[in-house]
Amino acid sequence: MAQTMRPTNTATSLFATDGKPHPLQDTLLGVTLVLGAIAFVTAMFHNLHLISSWTGLVGIFTGAYGQFISVTTRERFGMILGLGASAVGFFLSMAHGGLFGGIVG
Repeated sequence: MAQTMRPTNTATSLFATDGKPHPLQDTLLGVTLVLGAIAFVTAMFHNLHLISSWTGLVGIFTGAYGQFISVTTRERFGMILGLGASAVGFFLSMAHGGLFGGIVG
């Protein structure tokens, strides 16, 4: 039971619960959250479907890769939030016109 009394040092990174820095995972988490927020908000406007679809698609890919290489539960939790927002924004924008709607045809 000595391991339960050991203090954890999370001062190295906000999202690292193991006490080690994870700069790549933290960067992917931030990018995924920002892209997810942009995709989700712009999906609510019909005429912004190009921005929403592309940011949602890139957010899905960065979130999937970040989820694949994530180390801690905090990183995975934030990655799922960004990934879900990116997916919702992407799917709504696909219904509004898609990736190339309004440019071709």
